[in-house]
Amino acid sequence: MLKKYLIGVDLGTSSTKAALYGIDGKLISDAAIEIPLHYPKPGVVEQDNEDFYRSAQQTVKSCIQSSGIDPKEIAAIAFDSQMAGIGLIDEDFSPVTRFDSWLDMRCQPYIELMEKRAGNQITQLTGCPPTCDHGPKMLWWKHEQPDIYNRTAKFVMPGTYVAGKIAGLKADQAFIDHTYIHFSGFSDAQKGVWSDKLCALFELDKDKLPHIVDPCDIIGEVSDQAAKEFGLVPGTPIAAGAGDTAANALGAGIVRPGMLFDVAGTAAVLAGCTDKFVADTKNRALLTMRSVIPGLWNPLAYIGGGGLALSWFRDQFFATNQGETLSITDDLYPEMLSFAEKIEPGSDGLFFSPHLGGRICPSSPEMRGAWMGVSWSHTQAHFTRAILESVAYEYAYYLKILLELLPDLKLVEGRVVGGGARSTVWNQIKADVLNLPCQKLSGNEFGTWGAAMIAGKAAGVIDDLAAHAEQSVHLNGKPVYPSSQNHQIYQPLIEKYILMEQTLNQFFRQ
Repeated sequence: MLKKYLIGVDLGTSSTKAALYGIDGKLISDAAIEIPLHYPKPGVVEQDNEDFYRSAQQTVKSCIQSSGIDPKEIAAIAFDSQMAGIGLIDEDFSPVTRFDSWLDMRCQPYIELMEKRAGNQITQLTGCPPTCDHGPKMLWWKHEQPDIYNRTAKFVMPGTYVAGKIAGLKADQAFIDHTYIHFSGFSDAQKGVWSDKLCALFELDKDKLPHIVDPCDIIGEVSDQAAKEFGLVPGTPIAAGAGDTAANALGAGIVRPGMLFDVAGTAAVLAGCTDKFVADTKNRALLTMRSVIPGLWNPLAYIGGGGLALSWFRDQFFATNQGETLSITDDLYPEMLSFAEKIEPGSDGLFFSPHLGGRICPSSPEMRGAWMGVSWSHTQAHFTRAILESVAYEYAYYLKILLELLPDLKLVEGRVVGGGARSTVWNQIKADVLNLPCQKLSGNEFGTWGAAMIAGKAAGVIDDLAAHAEQSVHLNGKPVYPSSQNHQIYQPLIEKYILMEQTLNQFFRQ
């Protein structure tokens, strides 16, 4: 029977999404389900590994049933998942304890330890400075919970856990694909191997690390039992998959050097695309992730707030013209943004620092948000626009670092997705500050399509992955082009913003 369909599953922090696609990228059916976060103690954030499996089972089965297709026509399945947390499994591929979320900060002392002992070396080898990710978390389990650490056969990602269970793998077959290993703290990212030097330096048992694979490697086939649970056919190929940011970048067609990928969501993420590996040892702001596409890299950085800062301002301070405070359930964004659009670039000297919960890139957890330059003439519209501009300024800081590392890189276009992409004024601000066209994409889900394409490549129904990604992406209208006049206004303001952030960092560290 002709294989016509692909399944991609996104195992996120708060929800799991599955989607069934045609080979050409046409969405046939999709499903989503929320999964809980657990907060047993202050600072502790965990998830149940079985929730990843259960939610994947329910959403995949729902997609197949609602589509009415014959499961025999599905060529392959692949998973992408959240990237910086870590799971622990025993020899039988069963959880030893709950999943240690990327939101969990128990490992902070080991971030500091890794930074102090080998910060430059880790950044140079992995492409990522010590932060709240796999390395410090694994060391926390080793030193703070030795009994659990000793019972752990492998440390795995959510995508590994679900794919491995579906395929009936044992722990010695556990894998991690190369789009995650910048977050490991113990890899040589350019060579795609574990670093013996780093493992020895921190006395981490290398045997507990899964083997590194390509995203498009087939790691197994759907077992008889899993086929019944998921509504699939036994023997359906399972691809290794990728990290969620890498899958989203692929789904958005970020496959040529010089392209930028802006995820304007709760967090604001900016990822580049290069054909060279970069290690930001000077600023420790950029995290360099290997792309799904061989030979390409995605240097990225992100603001923990971003869109969240705008919703915080809406909920706490925004009022109508009549001065009436509205319910947080009212959709105030169109009104807020229309007011902000009438304010001149630069918000009449008002600056905002969007790091209300600490700065992530570079890591400065002590930092908090701030307003600078407030005067009697500033209105709610000024404050709104300053929030929008702060994200663009932060992006400009990331790009300044990237171009210092790769001066020959020619930036060509920014592609924006997420809730913030709907705002023309925000897209215009980003275009003006960065001096780059800002292109919206149609659709809301790119991770599942990226995972599905990986499955298609693994199954042999997609030949050229980069070309397929470019051909299948749908642009939403014309790009927003930068205003040269506005860009000239913003250039000195970018430098002021960078100076402000440096000053605030010193202030909060005291």
